[in-house]
Amino acid sequence: MKRINYEKLNKLYYSIGEVAEMFDVNTSLIRFWEKEFTVLKPKKNTKGNRQFTPKDIAAIEKIYVLVKEKGFTLEGAKKAMKKSSGIDPLEQETPSVDNVISRLEQIREKLIRLKK
Repeated sequence: MKRINYEKLNKLYYSIGEVAEMFDVNTSLIRFWEKEFTVLKPKKNTKGNRQFTPKDIAAIEKIYVLVKEKGFTLEGAKKAMKKSSGIDPLEQETPSVDNVISRLEQIREKLIRLKK
Protein backbone atom coordinates (compact mmCIF):
# COMPACT_ATOMS: atom_id res chain seq x y z
CA MET A 1 0.00 0.00 0.00
CA LYS A 2 1.24 3.45 -0.77
CA ARG A 3 1.26 5.84 2.16
CA ILE A 4 -1.36 8.56 2.21
CA ASN A 5 0.02 12.06 1.68
CA TYR A 6 -2.11 14.06 4.10
CA GLU A 7 -0.90 17.36 2.70
CA LYS A 8 -2.67 16.50 -0.55
CA LEU A 9 -5.98 15.79 1.18
CA ASN A 10 -7.59 19.10 0.38
CA LYS A 11 -11.26 18.24 0.88
CA LEU A 12 -13.12 18.34 4.18
CA TYR A 13 -14.95 15.08 3.46
CA TYR A 14 -14.31 12.02 1.32
CA SER A 15 -16.85 9.43 0.22
CA ILE A 16 -16.47 5.79 1.18
CA GLY A 17 -15.62 5.01 -2.44
CA GLU A 18 -12.76 7.50 -2.45
CA VAL A 19 -11.42 6.13 0.83
CA ALA A 20 -11.68 2.53 -0.35
CA GLU A 21 -9.78 3.48 -3.51
CA MET A 22 -7.00 5.12 -1.45
CA PHE A 23 -6.38 1.80 0.31
CA ASP A 24 -7.29 -0.46 -2.60
CA VAL A 25 -9.96 -2.29 -0.59
CA ASN A 26 -13.69 -2.88 -0.95
CA THR A 27 -16.14 -0.41 0.54
CA SER A 28 -17.62 -3.28 2.54
CA LEU A 29 -14.32 -3.64 4.41
CA ILE A 30 -14.40 0.03 5.38
CA ARG A 31 -17.99 -0.39 6.63
CA PHE A 32 -16.96 -3.51 8.57
CA TRP A 33 -14.02 -1.73 10.21
CA GLU A 34 -16.38 1.12 11.11
CA LYS A 35 -18.48 -1.35 13.11
CA GLU A 36 -15.46 -3.02 14.71
CA PHE A 37 -13.30 0.00 15.64
CA THR A 38 -14.78 2.73 17.81
CA VAL A 39 -12.23 5.29 16.54
CA LEU A 40 -14.01 5.32 13.18
CA LYS A 41 -16.99 7.62 13.37
CA PRO A 42 -17.58 9.15 9.93
CA LYS A 43 -20.27 11.76 9.64
CA LYS A 44 -23.32 10.89 7.58
CA ASN A 45 -25.16 13.29 5.34
CA THR A 46 -28.96 13.51 5.11
CA LYS A 47 -28.99 10.59 2.66
CA GLY A 48 -26.95 8.47 5.08
CA ASN A 49 -23.77 8.52 2.97
CA ARG A 50 -20.60 8.31 5.01
CA GLN A 51 -18.33 11.35 4.92
CA PHE A 52 -14.77 10.65 6.04
CA THR A 53 -12.50 13.40 7.33
CA PRO A 54 -8.69 13.28 7.01
CA LYS A 55 -8.66 12.24 10.70
CA ASP A 56 -10.87 9.25 9.85
CA ILE A 57 -8.56 8.39 6.96
CA ALA A 58 -5.56 8.44 9.33
CA ALA A 59 -7.39 6.01 11.64
CA ILE A 60 -8.16 3.74 8.69
CA GLU A 61 -4.50 3.82 7.67
CA LYS A 62 -3.48 2.72 11.18
CA ILE A 63 -6.00 -0.11 11.09
CA TYR A 64 -4.90 -1.10 7.59
CA VAL A 65 -1.24 -1.26 8.62
CA LEU A 66 -1.98 -3.29 11.73
CA VAL A 67 -4.36 -5.77 10.11
CA LYS A 68 -3.21 -6.05 6.51
CA GLU A 69 0.53 -5.37 6.71
CA LYS A 70 1.51 -6.48 10.21
CA GLY A 71 -0.96 -9.38 10.36
CA PHE A 72 -2.74 -8.42 13.59
CA THR A 73 -6.08 -10.02 14.38
CA LEU A 74 -8.99 -7.60 14.80
CA GLU A 75 -8.80 -8.02 18.58
CA GLY A 76 -5.05 -7.45 18.53
CA ALA A 77 -5.48 -4.35 16.38
CA LYS A 78 -8.16 -3.02 18.74
CA LYS A 79 -5.83 -3.48 21.70
CA ALA A 80 -2.97 -1.82 19.83
CA MET A 81 -5.18 1.13 18.92
CA LYS A 82 -6.30 1.53 22.55
CA LYS A 83 -2.77 1.07 23.86
CA SER A 84 -1.39 3.73 21.55
CA SER A 85 -3.98 6.23 22.88
CA GLY A 86 -3.04 9.07 20.61
CA ILE A 87 0.43 7.84 19.73
CA ASP A 88 0.70 6.84 16.11
CA PRO A 89 1.63 3.11 16.00
CA LEU A 90 3.20 3.72 12.61
CA GLU A 91 5.71 6.08 14.18
CA GLN A 92 6.46 4.08 17.33
CA GLU A 93 9.97 2.76 17.23
CA THR A 94 12.06 0.69 19.55
CA PRO A 95 14.48 2.99 21.33
CA SER A 96 18.10 2.59 20.30
CA VAL A 97 20.57 0.95 22.68
CA ASP A 98 22.41 4.26 23.04
CA ASN A 99 19.20 6.04 24.09
CA VAL A 100 18.41 3.35 26.66
CA ILE A 101 21.94 3.44 28.11
CA SER A 102 21.87 7.23 28.28
CA ARG A 103 18.50 7.20 30.05
CA LEU A 104 19.65 4.53 32.53
CA GLU A 105 22.80 6.54 33.32
CA GLN A 106 20.65 9.58 34.07
CA ILE A 107 18.47 7.53 36.39
CA ARG A 108 21.55 6.08 38.11
CA GLU A 109 22.93 9.55 38.74
CA LYS A 110 19.63 10.67 40.27
CA LEU A 111 19.53 7.59 42.51
CA ILE A 112 23.11 8.21 43.71
CA ARG A 113 22.20 11.81 44.55
CA LEU A 114 19.12 10.64 46.45
CA LYS A 115 21.19 8.13 48.40
CA LYS A 116 23.54 10.88 49.60
